[in-house]
Amino acid sequence: MGFVILLPGIGFVLVLALALVYSAVTPPSTLMLGRWLSGQPVTRDAVPLSAIAPALPQAVIASEDQRFCLDHGVDFGALREVVEDEDAPSRGASTIAMQTVKNVFLWPGRSYIRKALEIPLALALDALWGKRRMMEIYLNVAEWGDGIYGAQAASRHWFHKDARDLTRSEAVLLAASLPNPILRSAGRPTPALRRVAARIQARFGQVEGLMSCLRG
Repeated sequence: MGFVILLPGIGFVLVLALALVYSAVTPPSTLMLGRWLSGQPVTRDAVPLSAIAPALPQAVIASEDQRFCLDHGVDFGALREVVEDEDAPSRGASTIAMQTVKNVFLWPGRSYIRKALEIPLALALDALWGKRRMMEIYLNVAEWGDGIYGAQAASRHWFHKDARDLTRSEAVLLAASLPNPILRSAGRPTPALRRVAARIQARFGQVEGLMSCLRG
């Protein structure tokens, strides 16, 4: 019985130990691991943030987490709104840190158990990794198509160029496709995806002054 009680704490310590390794080594995502275990192909070329066009992290912040440089991994104000309004979009409360934690350590799908794990891990890893490393890992594990992971693989697959050479419009299309990259193609955007991209583009000016946490 005592060992069962200790299991959550042991799991948290193991995750933090892995997180220390991932401070220097780019991790796979749990989706990538699942594909490898089932024999499905994975395309991913990990690159440092300096090898990714600045427009991509800016587009992702404008789309996903406009308080990225200001929060500590969790936007408690947005979480409170979701708790108080059952119809509020859950993605609106999920920060880039929370999505990174989910991608690297947890599982897809919605559940209160996963969210309860996500929040303390996002707070801990935001402090451990810092904003620049958090964004670097996120852009290297994000899924951008069937078996396509990371900004470099996505840029080469959809635009036939390296991530450092992405234009602003291409970066915005990649950011717009993130909520559902299997159904949303950055390389073959539908009118609906272009409308989402236009809204992200309109927010660029709002986040441009909030990008200091990503400077090397």
